[in-house]
Amino acid sequence: MKHAKEITSESLDCCQKTGRAKTSNNGPSPRHFLTLRDFTKAELVELLDLAKQLKRMRISKEDHPYLRGRCLALLFQKPSNRTRISFEVGMYQLGGNVVVVNPEDIKIGDREPTADVARVISRYVDGVLIRAMSHTLIEEFARSSSIPVINGLCDRYHPCQALSDVLTIQEKLGTTAGKRLVFVGDGNNVCNSLINAAAHFFFTVTVSCPEGFEPDHRYCSGPFEVIHDPKKAVEGADIIYTDVWTSMGQEEETQKRLIAFQPYQVTKDLLDRASNQAIFMHCLPAHRGEEVSDEIAECPQSVIFDQAENRLHTQKAILCKLLGDMPFGALG
Repeated sequence: MKHAKEITSESLDCCQKTGRAKTSNNGPSPRHFLTLRDFTKAELVELLDLAKQLKRMRISKEDHPYLRGRCLALLFQKPSNRTRISFEVGMYQLGGNVVVVNPEDIKIGDREPTADVARVISRYVDGVLIRAMSHTLIEEFARSSSIPVINGLCDRYHPCQALSDVLTIQEKLGTTAGKRLVFVGDGNNVCNSLINAAAHFFFTVTVSCPEGFEPDHRYCSGPFEVIHDPKKAVEGADIIYTDVWTSMGQEEETQKRLIAFQPYQVTKDLLDRASNQAIFMHCLPAHRGEEVSDEIAECPQSVIFDQAENRLHTQKAILCKLLGDMPFGALG
């Protein structure tokens, strides 16, 4: 399979002449980024190749205004740090603009129907990033939207996070192929998206969690195994990954989860059971002293801040593909 070529002014001009047709109210259906399950391996590889190019351009301080004149709306039902800042900064670095819409601003699905909000916003901007309480709301929005919709996190998936995690693994371990990732903690939205990524990038996922907190097979397109004993699960692992025990929207379960997950804290003892070259990953925010000890969060094997940085680069690639003039396959 051919990877994407280096971005040049010539190839960009070619994309602008032969790129995807602009969506309009009566035009072709836009391409959304709701879950990794909707993309082929070739398309995801192309996104990562583009992300690597954009990262090099950022490091070398080379301007890359490929979305000049484009505007992205950021809709939030949940608090956001990395997602909001990386998409907002990413759009500015690409020459575009953003408009941020907070929950109280429009009360989507309450003050007015989700479909109506989607149809109105489609008339104003070129794309929408949504961080929502439910995947159902994002799907409903996308069905009525005539512009690309990006899932910035929901109850089932976190595809932007998982894609940037693949980039981080490639940078740190050289490849994802044949690697073993052990997810220690709740089989949540991040876990689901990592399992979906594994199906494309040939690594395996083992989930170590208390009984009753396993990933939902309905949302996972790839195989995974569950080993409830965390010490057994992490033996020889290449990557140990964890997330908070209580996600947004689960606050009423906090005490129950603190008790159930106590044996699943990632500590030095747990990391020492993994491969000597193993890395520690966390999508952040981290509740230090709960799912991970402060010692591990700050240890040399921790790559959590590299993960956070890579959100910027992969999301810029997504924006270029969905909002810009770089359709999949155009640079291949």
